[in-house]
Amino acid sequence: MRTGSEPRTARSALRARFWLSLWGLLWALFGTVAFAIAGRSGWAIACGVLLLVVTVDLAVILRHIRQGPHYQPGRDIPPYQPPDERP
Repeated sequence: MRTGSEPRTARSALRARFWLSLWGLLWALFGTVAFAIAGRSGWAIACGVLLLVVTVDLAVILRHIRQGPHYQPGRDIPPYQPPDERP
């Protein structure tokens, strides 16, 4: 049922974000090493920056997962009720 309040009460699929971040971390690490070995310093730096961004994102995701059901609800947690907007 759509209530129109989804942007305010949306939940993130943290497990999916975790696996996608891990995949990105591996590719960024591979790219950094491969470009460094190939002597392409500009691309190696770009991949290194991407590696840092993905690492920070992964840390935030893991922090939210560890915070429990408020950030990572299971199947037994019902959806949030839309806020009651009374004037």
